[in-house]
Amino acid sequence: MGLKGIPQQVTRLALMFLLVGVALVAARHYFIPPTFGQTGHYRGAAVGQIVGQGIKYAGRDACTECHPDIVEVHSRARHQTVACEACHGPAAAHIENPAEVKLLLPRDRSFCPRCHSYDPARPTGFPQIDPIAHNPVKACIGCHNPHTPVPPNTPASCAACHGEIARTKAASPHAVLPCTECHQTSAQHMDTPRASTPTKPATREFCGNCHATDAKSPREIPRVDLASHGGRFLCWQCHYPHDPEVR
Repeated sequence: MGLKGIPQQVTRLALMFLLVGVALVAARHYFIPPTFGQTGHYRGAAVGQIVGQGIKYAGRDACTECHPDIVEVHSRARHQTVACEACHGPAAAHIENPAEVKLLLPRDRSFCPRCHSYDPARPTGFPQIDPIAHNPVKACIGCHNPHTPVPPNTPASCAACHGEIARTKAASPHAVLPCTECHQTSAQHMDTPRASTPTKPATREFCGNCHATDAKSPREIPRVDLASHGGRFLCWQCHYPHDPEVR
């Protein structure tokens, strides 16, 4: 028991709250800027500082005034969601004095791979390349128009856009299967991927062509009884088909 019969736990808890309160008061007095909270949950003085920095970005509408042909092409191409200044840098000074202030022209080969070099964290289907193996030394804009970046040649392999899946599948039991064995893909998918997406197996019997007990496939291939295995679920809902380990 603590002071005057108060349990020690209560005394310690009260002391903790007291210390926290003192710390908050001290922080408010010594560490929080005096203008904090004047016009919202931030420093009031920050508004003047931000205004004093000046405007650096002009926006796409400003680019349209002098480059309507490029903006028109860009607005219908795959890079339409990428702002002009994301590649060319802040343009406000260029708008004010286009003769003297030139924008960045990203001709260096290391620029485009910032978004398009292979990275397993990027969405599947996002165009990715291996900068070392993909047309080494050559500048990206030598083959691709950045305002409408259609590949100069139709990709010969699904790996051109599906790098993560291709690398996973290459080390899996399904490595020898071509992608078109399981996915029906129109030629349009190679040019406009979102307009024509590949199909997925829609029945259990599809995988059963190789994995059913009565399938006419090599004996070393794993077999299951389709009537009892997995119930009503499709095979790929339990097994990842690009790396189908038994789980």
